[in-house]
Amino acid sequence: MKKFLANSLLLLCLAGGLTSCVSSKKMLYLQGANSLDPSSQKVLDDYELHIKPDDQLYITINSKAPELLTRGTSQELQGLLVDKNGDIEVPVLGKIHVAGLTRLELAGVIKNKLIEGEYIKDPTVEVRFKGAKILLLGEVNSPGVKELPSDRVTILDAIGLGGDLPPTAKRNNIQVIREENGERKSYTVDLTSSEDIFNSPVYYMQQNDVVYVEPNKSINVKGSSALTYLSAGSSIIGVLASVLSLIFILAK
Repeated sequence: MKKFLANSLLLLCLAGGLTSCVSSKKMLYLQGANSLDPSSQKVLDDYELHIKPDDQLYITINSKAPELLTRGTSQELQGLLVDKNGDIEVPVLGKIHVAGLTRLELAGVIKNKLIEGEYIKDPTVEVRFKGAKILLLGEVNSPGVKELPSDRVTILDAIGLGGDLPPTAKRNNIQVIREENGERKSYTVDLTSSEDIFNSPVYYMQQNDVVYVEPNKSINVKGSSALTYLSAGSSIIGVLASVLSLIFILAK
């Protein structure tokens, strides 16, 4: 009897330990990062946002000759909307096709037009996005629409903007939905794999990306106040282990 109880107790403890190990492994980000080549690695620099239809742009034009501008030494064109054809209407310069260009490329186009048209001899042009955003959905601590603070925002930054992921989130199957060249594409990212993250085509976020995080098998319904299957299972194992320990002691 004592031998049976002792074996049962040992099996329960091992089961509890294995359960903890499995859940911990699924929770860790960037697994394998410590095995990457310690020498310098080339970082992808193709992170600049490309202008798309429905984007809104700020364009600021500066000149050392204030008489060439309508307002002092700087003229700001606020909230220029990119139409469905990818064009904007710029005062004096007229219609410009901007879809697919980066901010710097568009600034260069406008600068050249100003010089070629002899409107301004020495213009300085700056282009900024107004309200570029992404959408975080699912098992995120703070889901919702998030404004991109800069061009260089990674998927890890995006998760950070959402307050990180709760234990109920499935970290190895993050869905990123992106509109590219008039098509909607879906990508899968494994946040637990450093190799998968850094080589992903959606490592850098683009405006209007949708990031969806699935719940893992530990819950039935998001927001339920009940214990997760995992925590409930661990609790049951703990209770049974305690009971068997007590029986084992009393049986001596």
